[in-house]
Amino acid sequence: MPKRTCLALILAAGEGTRMRSAVPKAMHKVGGLPMVGYVLAAAAAAGATERAVVIGPDADAMGAFLADIAPDASIHVQAERRGTAHAVLAARRAFAKPADDIVVLYADTPMVTAKTIRRLRRSLANGADLVVLGCRPADPTGYGRLIVENRRLIAIREEKDASSAERSVDLCNSGIMAFSGSALAPILKRIGSDNAKGEFYLTDAVAIANRGGRKVAVLEADADEVAGVNSRHQLAQVEGIFQRRARQAAMENGATLIAPHTAWFSHDTRLGRDVTVEPNVWFGPGVTVADGVTIRANCHIEGARIAAGAIVGPFARIRPNTVIGPKVRVGDFVEVKNATLDEGVKANHLAYVGDAHVGAHTNIGAGAIVANYDGFAKHHTEIGAGVSIGSNAVLVSPVAVGDGAFVAAGSVITQDVGADALAVARARQEEKPDWARHYRELKGPDGNRIATKVR
Repeated sequence: MPKRTCLALILAAGEGTRMRSAVPKAMHKVGGLPMVGYVLAAAAAAGATERAVVIGPDADAMGAFLADIAPDASIHVQAERRGTAHAVLAARRAFAKPADDIVVLYADTPMVTAKTIRRLRRSLANGADLVVLGCRPADPTGYGRLIVENRRLIAIREEKDASSAERSVDLCNSGIMAFSGSALAPILKRIGSDNAKGEFYLTDAVAIANRGGRKVAVLEADADEVAGVNSRHQLAQVEGIFQRRARQAAMENGATLIAPHTAWFSHDTRLGRDVTVEPNVWFGPGVTVADGVTIRANCHIEGARIAAGAIVGPFARIRPNTVIGPKVRVGDFVEVKNATLDEGVKANHLAYVGDAHVGAHTNIGAGAIVANYDGFAKHHTEIGAGVSIGSNAVLVSPVAVGDGAFVAAGSVITQDVGADALAVARARQEEKPDWARHYRELKGPDGNRIATKVR
C-alpha cells in the first residue's frame, strides 16, 4: 500500500452505565491495561500518523492516562452525548487537517487488531470512500444488520427497524468504519437527528454515501475481534478472548503451559523460550521471564524480571520491582518485593525478602525475614555474596551483612555484620536437669494440684 496519512479517531466517551461503576467505561482493564490502551496501540501499529481520542466531560483519569501512554494523541471532549456521529464531530479540529484515511474506532472494542485496521486502509487505497467492518456473531440479536445487495453495502439497519427478512441477515455491524479523507466531512454534514432519541448516528453515513454516489465497501472480521463491552459480563468475555490470544502466543513462541486455561497473562507479559509454566499462575503487569525458567504451580508474579534458569514456586509471590537473577531458587511460600536476588541465591521456603539486595549464592533459611518497615518508612537491607542466613532469623532494616557471613538461626540482627563473621543475637540456651519431672509430680496425676514454683 502506498504511504498514506491516517487519522485514527477513537471514541471513548461512552458512559457504560451498565458497568455500574464510577470509572469511565474505556478505563476498565483487560489484561491489566485500560481498554482504550489496546485501541491506541493497534492504531499506531496500523500506521496511524495521528490519533485523536474523544472523551466525556468527567474523564480526568482517562485524560491523565492518555497523557502518559499516548502524549502525541489529541484529546477532544464530547460535552453532550448525542450519538456516535456527534462524538466524531467533537474531534472536528483533528480531521480538519488533511488526511488520506480516517478510521473510526471504539475504546470499548479493545481486541481489534492492527492487521484489520490495515485491511480497512487498503480498501480505502483501492478506491472506497467508506468501509464498514462487519462480523457474524453466533447470536446476532441486538446488532445492526449490514444490508448488502450485489456486493454493495446499501444500508445499516438497526434491529428494531429491520424487517423480518433483514433480521435473518447474520452479517452484523461492528461499529468500526473508515472514511476517505475527502468523504468524512461532507457526509457528517448530512447526518441528522430525525430519530426517536434525537441523536446523530454514524450508521446513517452508509445511506448518505450511497445517495451521493460514493463507493461503499464492507469487510468482515472475526466476531471475537470486534466484541464490544457494555457490561461486566461482556468485560469478562473480552478478558477471556485476550487470555486465549495470550496463551496461544506464549506457546507459539516456545513456552510450555502445562494447563493453559489456568495461566493468566497481562498485556505486557513476556516469556522466553523453554519457559515452563505449571498450573494456576497469575502474571500481573510488568513481568519479563527469560529462557529456561520454571514457574511452578500457584504463583503470583507482577512487576518483576526473572533471569534464565531460575525456578520460582510453588506458591511464591513476586511483587513489583523485583529482579530474580540467573539460576535463583525461590520456593514455596516465599515473598520477594522490591529486591534484587543475584545469581544462584536460594530462598527455598517460608521467607520474606523486601527492599533488599542479596548477593550471589547466598542461602536464606526457612522462616527468615527482612523486617523492612518501621511503621513510618521502608528501609534497605544489603546482604552480601555467599552469606548463610539461618532459619527464623530477622534482619531489621537498615542493616548490612558482609560477604561470606553466617547469621545464626533465630537471631534478630539490628547491627551490621562483618564479612566472614558469625552473628548470634539470641538468648543463651539454659538447661535445668529434672525440671519437667518435678513439675509433673507437683501438679499431680490429673494436673489440678496447686503446686509451688519449680526452680
